[in-house]
Amino acid sequence: MLDLETLESESELNSNDWSSEQSQLLYRTDSWGAPYFFVNEAGHVAVHALDAKETTIDVVRVVDALRDRGIQFPLLIRFQDILRGQVKRLNDAFGSAIGDLQYSNDYRAVYPIKVNQLHEVVDELLDAGREYGMGLECGSKAELIAALPQVTGNMLLICNGVKDREMLSLMLAGQQLGQNNIPVVENYSEFTELKSLGVNSGFSPQMGVRVRLSTRGSGRWSASSGVNSKFGLSIAEVVRMVDELEAAGLSGKLVLLHCHIGSQIAEIQVLKQATLEVTRVYAELVKRGCDIKYLDLGGGLGVNYDSTEVGEEGSINYSLQEYANAIVGTVKEVCEAQGVACPCLVTESGRALTAHHSMLIVPVLGARYKDHPHAVVNVAEDAPEPLHALSRTLESLAQMHTPAELVEAYHVANERLEQASAMFSLGYLDMRMRGIADSLYWRICSRISNAFQQMSVVDIPEVAEIEALLTDQYLCDFSIFQSMLDHWAIGQPFPIMPLSRLDEEPTRRGIVVDLTCDSDGKVSHYVSSLDDNSYLPVHELTDHQIYYLGFFLMGAYEDIIGDAHNLFGRVSEAHVYADDSEPGNFWVEKIIPGTAVQDMLAQVQYFPNDLHRRMSELVRGKIREGVVRPTQGMDILDQYMACFAKNTYCDPQELTKEEPR
Repeated sequence: MLDLETLESESELNSNDWSSEQSQLLYRTDSWGAPYFFVNEAGHVAVHALDAKETTIDVVRVVDALRDRGIQFPLLIRFQDILRGQVKRLNDAFGSAIGDLQYSNDYRAVYPIKVNQLHEVVDELLDAGREYGMGLECGSKAELIAALPQVTGNMLLICNGVKDREMLSLMLAGQQLGQNNIPVVENYSEFTELKSLGVNSGFSPQMGVRVRLSTRGSGRWSASSGVNSKFGLSIAEVVRMVDELEAAGLSGKLVLLHCHIGSQIAEIQVLKQATLEVTRVYAELVKRGCDIKYLDLGGGLGVNYDSTEVGEEGSINYSLQEYANAIVGTVKEVCEAQGVACPCLVTESGRALTAHHSMLIVPVLGARYKDHPHAVVNVAEDAPEPLHALSRTLESLAQMHTPAELVEAYHVANERLEQASAMFSLGYLDMRMRGIADSLYWRICSRISNAFQQMSVVDIPEVAEIEALLTDQYLCDFSIFQSMLDHWAIGQPFPIMPLSRLDEEPTRRGIVVDLTCDSDGKVSHYVSSLDDNSYLPVHELTDHQIYYLGFFLMGAYEDIIGDAHNLFGRVSEAHVYADDSEPGNFWVEKIIPGTAVQDMLAQVQYFPNDLHRRMSELVRGKIREGVVRPTQGMDILDQYMACFAKNTYCDPQELTKEEPR
């Protein structure tokens, strides 16, 4: 087995004998993809469905099957079995902790639908969680309306967020229907409103309360927790609320205590401290006569998007089992010390349940190589001296054997290129000559970079400078604002890697750029085992073959928060299930087409009938003026109208003219 140090050594990374195992280490698949994603022996990304038969699916075969069905890319693939796998893993972890630690109550997971409200996702999670009594959490009026009809039996529906009178009244109506929905008091006015509704209806509602802890979370979202948290009551307000309940003889109606210390908890000690603090509050309330059945620890179960190295950005320093053990063990310890019964434990681990199941498949439409292999570098005899100097520098590189010589050659090349640029600006150099000067310069930089690598030189500033200059731009068929808004907005890393050719060494340094017209429509941070994460190791593109990149861990939030920048709409979707009786070990349950042009236009009040009328008037006017012939004008109008039903993204097969497989 190769270890990380072996992979990162120059001798291994530059080896001609590249393996799938090296790619798995290079792209850190084990860190973020386990136990689902890996690189198979064919050099393809594959998915382990984690069923009893250990079925695996080659993602490239899924892509081929969907292309054969005419599905337009970019494409979001949902591996529904992963949703079920995560539900099982979460409940099994808490079940194991409860059994091992002899905890005297049980565990109930609830899914916060804000993480991904798509009906297919919620349905799959609820179906997988039915045997565990899994419930839902909502945080807005629309989410409440979506969730209420799905709550049956003793399923929990926890209602967080800001609630107006209409929402609170609807929650009470659900309780009157026998639903186990619990409005969580986030601010004191909600408690006052709940009491008023209870008095007016003659029905005393059950409720929960969120308490603001002094413990702050860790990681990117730590500022959203602690005493300055946006939601929840202070300890003093909780005491006041319990006083009022006690005076009204309603202490038994407070059935849930809630806390939340932020998304993506990075350190297990922070989790333990918060659990300790909220359990102390729970014990005090129980001693005062409150009939609290549920202790809700909120969300925050971390997902490794990047690294498992403690202290690195985005790293999570605990396993799923350690997370469950920490909560169960801490609550049990405090309850036994305080002499109170252990509550039913609740968590709202939406990100951990959904992140892995969704991957975005993005075709590369083209690449911008500065050191293009077919560039013209022949210099005519009558060419100006800067071009001859660049040509001589290129030829002399073969005789250079020290880093100092290479650095000097790089400085000379910069100087001569500046001279050529100045001559072009002043009119002493034509455009063809200017282009040859550029090509010579990039060829020099490429050869110097290769020579530095062969010498294993890394501590010279010019090395990093040249590598940054030579980084390619890979134009990809997607919008970062629609599909990866968290990366653009908050720098959230997402794993990206090629779907195939992973048994070949990726020799190019690529920057992923999207279709939008903004200069920041690009991916700026990549997940790899290299020290420099400003670029993605990729392969050189080949003619007549589409090169696909996979964007992973896209199932939490990205489906919902995407922006319609440049009117790029939702991408196509395919819902895939594992089945080893089917060709390729999978079958496609559902395909949802991406947003059509006409639907995106309607969102900004452009409608086909009106646009058709305007375009028709324009074309007919040009026919009358003799600019186009009548038949030609009608063909143009038909061509325009045919675009309304098309997908908002580019068709990669039109651009690459890929040969039939």
